[in-house]
Amino acid sequence: MKNQITFIFLFLVLFSFGQEKDVQVILLAGQSNMAGAGNYEDLDVATLKRINAVSNRVKFSFNGALPLPLSYTKNKPSKKYNFKKRFGPEIFIGLTLAEKYPNKTFLLIKRSQGGTSLYGAWNPEWDAEKAKLLEKGSFKQNLKLYSLHMEDIKSNLKRLESQGKTYNISGLAWMQGENDAIHEASVKSYKNNLCKLIDAYRIDLNVSKLPMVLGQINSRYGIEGGADRVRQAMVKFVNQDYYTSLIKTSKDTAWLDYPKHKDNVHYNTEGQKRLGLAFANRLINFIENIKGK
Repeated sequence: MKNQITFIFLFLVLFSFGQEKDVQVILLAGQSNMAGAGNYEDLDVATLKRINAVSNRVKFSFNGALPLPLSYTKNKPSKKYNFKKRFGPEIFIGLTLAEKYPNKTFLLIKRSQGGTSLYGAWNPEWDAEKAKLLEKGSFKQNLKLYSLHMEDIKSNLKRLESQGKTYNISGLAWMQGENDAIHEASVKSYKNNLCKLIDAYRIDLNVSKLPMVLGQINSRYGIEGGADRVRQAMVKFVNQDYYTSLIKTSKDTAWLDYPKHKDNVHYNTEGQKRLGLAFANRLINFIENIKGK
């Protein structure tokens, strides 16, 4: 009996040392296309099984909520999106990363709000006058999205620490920019505001090489030429920062690269699937190239 107890104790000790302790943290931020309008029930059975198979290793925290196994979020059916289960790029980011690294666990922390700007609500140097200039309605005019996201992140990290877990903050996925195309001031300053944004994340999280992957906007509204200038600002931004990458998109309204809903603004189920895959593969490139440096 004594030998058996000793064996069991040694087994448990060795087992605990052999477990993957680090949690890979992925940050997600932006406006409506980051929030996502994919219909979870449109995904095929094989994909749903794959998501379910990794969900115990991929937790997802959305807009301050406690992290849950990777899955859909609830949607109130409407004329525009008549379904109950919606998702954004997090589903295929989480799935792709988990399948690439089967011995690791992941935590995705997302903050998103449709119809908001980097100039206003997302500005880490939030200013009431700038917010009123770009954001519609008192709710969005008083939103400090960067600060809220930072609160989300730090509360999640503190929770991991309280559980005795270590973590690596592996990257930031950014899908935003449409609302900054509507005003000259926000268009003109978009590249500089991206610089301020990633600097703020890197400083506040003490991750000097934090990678940032951006999804390029391809909307058609805003001031004349505004969307094109925001697109160009994204290109210039990634060209000057080694630890950033741009997912380029087509302006062709057939939307063959990343399919959209009939509103020609928001990505549909297939579009969100491809967007999530693109984000994940860029993040994997950074993870593989930065580790050990």
